[in-house]
Amino acid sequence: MSNSVFQSVIVQLREIPGRTFGVMDSEGCVVSCTDVSLLGERWVEAAAKLASAGELTFERKTFKAICSAGGVLEYAVFCSGDDELAKGYCAMAYIALHDAKVFYEEKHDRGTFVKNIIMDNILPGDIYIRAKELHFATDAPRAVFLVRQIGHSDVSTVDVLSGMFPDKQQDFVISVNETDVAVIKQLPAGAEEDLDKLAKSMEDVLRSDLHLKTVIGIGTVAEHLRYLADSYKEAQTAIDVGKVFDTEKSIINYENLGIGRLIYQLPTTLCDIFLTEVFKKNTIDSLDQETLFTINKFFENNLNVSETSRKLFVHRNTLVYRLEKIKKLTGLDLRQFDHAIVFKVALMVRKYLTSRTAR
Repeated sequence: MSNSVFQSVIVQLREIPGRTFGVMDSEGCVVSCTDVSLLGERWVEAAAKLASAGELTFERKTFKAICSAGGVLEYAVFCSGDDELAKGYCAMAYIALHDAKVFYEEKHDRGTFVKNIIMDNILPGDIYIRAKELHFATDAPRAVFLVRQIGHSDVSTVDVLSGMFPDKQQDFVISVNETDVAVIKQLPAGAEEDLDKLAKSMEDVLRSDLHLKTVIGIGTVAEHLRYLADSYKEAQTAIDVGKVFDTEKSIINYENLGIGRLIYQLPTTLCDIFLTEVFKKNTIDSLDQETLFTINKFFENNLNVSETSRKLFVHRNTLVYRLEKIKKLTGLDLRQFDHAIVFKVALMVRKYLTSRTAR
């Protein structure tokens, strides 16, 4: 980090009379000071003591450590004097210098830049400017995965996923909230077909290492930085739609949502009207669980009566009787393709409405 970041704050501290303020690095070298004659001096003993103590009075100076997120000493601010006033001055200087350090690091951190993009915390025009400052490739293809922890979450998830993507200049693992972690992976040529495999490997590692159950949404490949936010939203939508229509799936790709994506975007009033039009005789709720199970099996076996009866372990005539019963109740003959499509969509619409009611 550039020492000039500290110097701009130190210069302002000159206004406090009778006191010398400065910053030394982790090796005890004075890198910024109101008394320029002290620049370059090495106070190794003070640095060694501060490595295990957050605050220190040493040789008529008061020190306060500026540590990394992991608690490792990076810098220390100091003020001349070992009295209570010096401690107060040192604490105020620490706040100003620490904030300057955090601001600088966030401004020059690629991970923060990417997080601001996917969270829509940066203006589109500023993306180009910041990318140029960070020497960040704007037009490289990138995939966005949203890993959502189910049941319970683990703070180690970010660390485990980071271990799978060691290239910190191109791949980013970002904590979004307590349950969600976003993974942005820059893709080599031809790797677009392997996104589901990559998601499966993430799922397997989290299950084996942390015993976590997860669901992973995959957005469309973003060919440019400005599309990362859209891809992230698509990954969110994939999880939300999958939760309604594909409850058994743990990996959902936005590009494979099919008709579920359309239904999810419909107003509930329109869905109610549709169900009323389809089921003029009786509502869909008039069908018992056994009948609904038979219907789903019939759809799974592509409307094949013989195959469905075999899977249900019932006689073919028994299944035909059940289908006739469904026709009498609903007015829809599932053996007819058009009727079957309408019924399938109606079942999905009902699932969608049930999920909205449960919120």
